[in-house]
Amino acid sequence: MSLLHQIQESVVQDGSSLGPILLKLRLLAARLGSNDLEEWVKHESEGYPPDAVLPEYRIIGVTYKGTFSGSFGSGIKNAPIPSILIEKYANESWNSFSVRESIAAVGELVKVGAEGGTLAIDASNLILVLQGKIYNGYACNDITGSISAVSLSEISQAVRNRVLELTIELEKSIPAAAHITFGTQNMDEKNASKARQITQQIIYGNVGNAISGGSESTINVNIQSHNKESVINYLKESGIPEQDASEFARIVASEAPSSPEEPFGKGAKNWIASNLRKAVDGTWKVGVAVATKVLTEAALKYYGLE
Repeated sequence: MSLLHQIQESVVQDGSSLGPILLKLRLLAARLGSNDLEEWVKHESEGYPPDAVLPEYRIIGVTYKGTFSGSFGSGIKNAPIPSILIEKYANESWNSFSVRESIAAVGELVKVGAEGGTLAIDASNLILVLQGKIYNGYACNDITGSISAVSLSEISQAVRNRVLELTIELEKSIPAAAHITFGTQNMDEKNASKARQITQQIIYGNVGNAISGGSESTINVNIQSHNKESVINYLKESGIPEQDASEFARIVASEAPSSPEEPFGKGAKNWIASNLRKAVDGTWKVGVAVATKVLTEAALKYYGLE
């Protein structure tokens, strides 16, 4: 049986572990020559590093409850805090949680949260942010953030769905993929390019033609050190709208890089995390992989790190 058909058979079986499935898929990705697919499988198996773009299914909602005290011993315990107030007074990012743990670790978290149905996250910083803004005359003593164990379990199901969808689409678009075995040689570049496009479309959505170059795309960078206008022009030429390009350039110019190896400061990292989805939904005329690369190149050149 071919490697692809082994993966399909395993992924639809009840109770099958994702670990061996992902190992076989990683080998299939290597034979196909798809770096993007290999990278996705590696992240799912080992966890997503802080600078890696998360697929949509790994961003889940957070709910908050607070304890408030008033005069004469009055108080309110475990009062739900509406998400609209979190967004208004804190930041929209507080209403979602990025799950970067490996798929095996996600499974363990689901087991831990199975009894109570939720898992707590650190929300202590919100106490000062929301102080005096929820209930008039009441002090905020404690805030608890929770994520649903069900939402975590849906991540594993999402991975299964994408593995199956990937293999089905690969079989349709690259018939030779269905004949790959453990001893098969790597595919030619034409099929490798098809595999990269299929991976990006299924994992991150239809992100346009710019993504087809994958992480191997050649990007010409013409940016002068500490010149915001050259950063803006470069990003515009790369497919990022002028308003976003200007905002990113302003943030980069206002802070220093985290280290000689890390071209982004805290503000730039937060901006990228909030805006990179525009590459997924088509707002930007550039795909996720290329967008990440041009933003990194822009910062490196601006700071004179490259």
